[in-house]
Amino acid sequence: VRVSIFNFQLYRHIERPGWQLGWEWQGDEAIMSMLGAEATEQGNCSRFKGGENLPHCCEKQPMIIDLLPEASFNMKTSNCCKGGVLSSMVQDPSNYAAIFVMQIGAVNSSDGFKMPGNFSFGVSGYTCGQPVRVPPSRYSSDSGRRWTQALGTWNITCMYSQFVASSSPQCCVSLSAFYNTTIVPCPKCSCSCHASKCVK
Repeated sequence: VRVSIFNFQLYRHIERPGWQLGWEWQGDEAIMSMLGAEATEQGNCSRFKGGENLPHCCEKQPMIIDLLPEASFNMKTSNCCKGGVLSSMVQDPSNYAAIFVMQIGAVNSSDGFKMPGNFSFGVSGYTCGQPVRVPPSRYSSDSGRRWTQALGTWNITCMYSQFVASSSPQCCVSLSAFYNTTIVPCPKCSCSCHASKCVK
């Protein structure tokens, strides 16, 4: 399974500690191995008996985090290993995506793959919708002479709301330009505020 995360927000970054993608399996699935990310807990894998290598994660509700930049080369994939930090699409198109790969297994593999539900993004203010099946993703190989396609592709959209992030949302004045290489954090008061009014 190949999972791609894109930050389509124009200017809102995903800062440290970064994204934490979670979901709930519909069957007895487990993550056998991963590249480009890791589960925070392995969980109880006692139902997988007889094998030398236990699954990477047997949790019913796994929580997946990005690897750190210093992760070993054989654990990496493209667009991984930024510690969960994502740039915005406008400010840095080369760093607004994250990708990881999983091998999925189950004790009873005859049931086929069931798309998990109850997705979460692990960042304050974000809520995720239900998976929507879309046309299968296609991948090129052999310099574009051959194409393969996924068995199935689903999209999950996670939306940000300031009212979800805080019961009393606040705004501030940032004196940095959107095209600046760094984002200037909002000061406690940008214009010599007295209570709720600004002093000119």
